[in-house]
Amino acid sequence: MVDVSAKAVTTRTARAEARVVMSAHAADALREATLGKGDAFVTAQLAGILAAKQTGSLIPLAHPLPLAHVGVRFAWSDARTLRVEASASTSAQTGVEMEAMVAASIAALTIYDMTKAVDKGIRIEAVRLLEKTGGKSGHWRAEEAQ
Repeated sequence: MVDVSAKAVTTRTARAEARVVMSAHAADALREATLGKGDAFVTAQLAGILAAKQTGSLIPLAHPLPLAHVGVRFAWSDARTLRVEASASTSAQTGVEMEAMVAASIAALTIYDMTKAVDKGIRIEAVRLLEKTGGKSGHWRAEEAQ
């Protein structure tokens, strides 16, 4: 692990996304909640939040962080592409970029799990950091981030 003991505790935030591309049939089933497994969006939201809290255990050299907030939300980019956006914040000596990306990834995987009976060809794409604040490097934002 990187030694962060000399770093100042600052407020740090991060936003990340993943895109879930699926067939029109799977998208319709997801929108209409006809998957037969319960509310896929609530399940994926909870999975993403819980995963963010486990980042220090999942990523070998990541620091375990006291998370102040984790959020996961969903929006349709087009008829077949679901955008999963996760955010995380803390006051700590290191950032929450990995927590946000883990939350987005696991939420996207949960959407896949909930819809795989309808479409096994679903793709999870473009997991990436959108924005981060705090720490020595300050504010960073992906050029085309929404």
